[in-house]
Amino acid sequence: MTIGQDGKNDDDMPDFSDVRSGASSTAPGAEVVQTYEVKSGDSLSKIAKNFYGNGNAWKRIYEANTDILKDPNKIYPGQKLKIPPKA
Repeated sequence: MTIGQDGKNDDDMPDFSDVRSGASSTAPGAEVVQTYEVKSGDSLSKIAKNFYGNGNAWKRIYEANTDILKDPNKIYPGQKLKIPPKA
């Protein structure tokens, strides 16, 4: 039996003596999401073509931004859109 500084039995306590500090990710393999600020004349298909090489991928961008976009045809200059990574 090991007695700690507080006089209590420490046998039931986890041993963290070998833990080292350092950088770590809380979500290994988490996707990094870029942001894009909408410019005048942009459309989701133009933005998708720019980022993915395929304008038909606009739905990926729309689905990542349903918190701010209610209609995929209504985007406005200055909006900051999340751009998910390529599939």
